[in-house]
Amino acid sequence: MKKKISMIGGDLRMVHLAKMMHQDGFEITTYGLEKAEELQNLSGIEKENSLEETIQKSPVIITSIPLSKDGVNVNTPYSDVKVSVKDLFCNCKGKTLISGKIDTSWKETKEIKCYDILENEDYQVLNAIATAEGAIQIAMEEFPKTLSGSKILVMGFGRIGKILAKMLQGIGAQVFCEARKKSDLAYIQAFGYTPIALENLEESLPQFDIIINNIPVKILGKAQLDLVKKEVLMIDLASNPGGIDFEYAKQKQLKTIWALALPGKVAPISAAEYMKETIYHVLSQ
Repeated sequence: MKKKISMIGGDLRMVHLAKMMHQDGFEITTYGLEKAEELQNLSGIEKENSLEETIQKSPVIITSIPLSKDGVNVNTPYSDVKVSVKDLFCNCKGKTLISGKIDTSWKETKEIKCYDILENEDYQVLNAIATAEGAIQIAMEEFPKTLSGSKILVMGFGRIGKILAKMLQGIGAQVFCEARKKSDLAYIQAFGYTPIALENLEESLPQFDIIINNIPVKILGKAQLDLVKKEVLMIDLASNPGGIDFEYAKQKQLKTIWALALPGKVAPISAAEYMKETIYHVLSQ
């Protein structure tokens, strides 16, 4: 008997994941992906017309990563249907649900085995590679000068910050990294970047050509934005609410790009491969 998986909603990563798992011998049932041309006319990938039937087809449900953008409905960019998170969980009792950024209240549903892929360290590190490359792609497209020689501030020295700083240094940028922890500032210096403590950020802001933020806390408010260059390019990679006062930046006509979910946009096949690797590890247990 073939192993069965149900997939509900999701972006281009989910489309490629369905194709990959189908090629690996899984029987796939989808809902909320009917507009994905890549899945048309593939035997072994079935499109269902209802949420309930899709869930009943298999013991494992894979859905959008992140689960929801508005906190109410599952993310379904390849469909006109709306799937409420509440309906999803009400129908998944007795199942294993794999998604990302699942609200704590839903994770605690006792009748469902929930696995949040975004909490897997291996996946997060691999995903950070695609995010960093996507940020650099945006910078190269939107900044009128070469990144080589430009002064670029990376705010936040977590997984993405570490990988991004290394890539930027590799193409010749002058890399500055902001951090709060003294240990992170020491590592920043050891890696050959210029460390900037958060308390010293404001005095450093006027020199940067590009600022890339990874911190999901509003660090660049009105006072800070009054200090940056008029020609600065700011790229925010942080999830809601982001780290920049976007409304004030717009008033000042500062070029600001909020770049969310970059792996699914710039490297969907690689991102799907990372998802598949993590999901197979979950299924093996």
